[in-house]
Amino acid sequence: MAAVIQPVCDSADPAPSSMPRLYSVVRQPILDLHGRVHAYELLFRGDAAPDGVSALNNLIEIARNFGLEKPSELKKLTGKLTAFVRCPWQALNEQLAQVLPATLTVLEIEPNQEVSPEFVSSCRQMKALGFRFALDDLTNVPQPTSLLELADYIALDFGRTTAEVRRRLADGLCGKSIVMLAKGVHTQPDHRKAREEGFTLFEGRFFLTPVAARNRRPPVNQMLRLDILKALQQQPMDLHKVSQLVKRDGPLTYQLLRLVNSPLWGMRQNVASIEVALVAVGENAFRRIATLAIASEFNGDQPAELLSMAILRARICEVMASKRGLDSFGQYLLGLLSLLPAMQGQPMSEVAPTLPLSAEVLEALLGKACPERAVLGWLEYFERGDWAACDAAAKAEALDQPELSSIYIESVAWTEIALHSGA
Repeated sequence: MAAVIQPVCDSADPAPSSMPRLYSVVRQPILDLHGRVHAYELLFRGDAAPDGVSALNNLIEIARNFGLEKPSELKKLTGKLTAFVRCPWQALNEQLAQVLPATLTVLEIEPNQEVSPEFVSSCRQMKALGFRFALDDLTNVPQPTSLLELADYIALDFGRTTAEVRRRLADGLCGKSIVMLAKGVHTQPDHRKAREEGFTLFEGRFFLTPVAARNRRPPVNQMLRLDILKALQQQPMDLHKVSQLVKRDGPLTYQLLRLVNSPLWGMRQNVASIEVALVAVGENAFRRIATLAIASEFNGDQPAELLSMAILRARICEVMASKRGLDSFGQYLLGLLSLLPAMQGQPMSEVAPTLPLSAEVLEALLGKACPERAVLGWLEYFERGDWAACDAAAKAEALDQPELSSIYIESVAWTEIALHSGA
């Protein structure tokens, strides 16, 4: 199990009326042309500081409080992939190398200020340490050749630029080994357009939106899996009935046994049957593993990051359930099934009525404001790095944000183990 990483609130501010400093970091996936995660952009709370020096201090302070100067800790947050980090140009000095592992980090810098020889020299020094660079919001080429020679990526906000600006940029980069990253891609039409324009990496929420398919047929064994989901919620669970239902679904059986045998559950010997799995991990753990396997099958050929985000939501909702006096398995299901529309290509209004869930969980899935939805609602804002909305939701629902930020980090590590260590 991953080590616990505790966010720290700085209460040393001498002003008696000041609130404790809240440290938060959230990861946002950057997908490639095949829908695989190429890297994660890390958004730090407070990274939009009023000036470069404040932004530098904020970056250093938050990174150190999360222990991200250690490659092992950064890898827990990114699943061993590269981290993209927004970087003020004033941060291009040796201090940054002390708080972010160079070989795991792409620095996103805005070259809009005057590109002085000193600026280029700082970039060269950081490049020599192993950092890579993404020129952020670059809208005109040519830039000084010396700066383009150092760039590994060009990142452009897709929703805030015109097709003509993007075309000129692509033409100016022709023949250069620089990867084009489209950011702010939040719809499927924009994703298709970005691909057509030559972008090969994409950041945004486009893959979370349902894509309707004509003449869509329900996935094979869908009704059987809904029967299994219903049986898993019975108290007490009918072990014989559940095992017989699961064994009728070959792909689901494979997924479940793969998960049971992952290091997350600490099995001393290989578990080869559903009956043994039930006894080995216990009823409560089996419920979670089985629903995770069902969600994996529901996801089908959609981007694997969809499943990863669903599991992460499930884990956070489950951990917070006992602290809020809610049913832990119901909260686990709420988080896990909250992304079914994107997985199934149907709106939640069509998906939810088919699910054998309690009335409270169904209402929460459909977006009704209720205690069962409080943590999921906060988490949806958190995933977008919408800190103001997080604050409002936390105040309205009496949520402990330092605790939630800590649980998020721990749950990311838990999710990575659950998904990948048994593959």
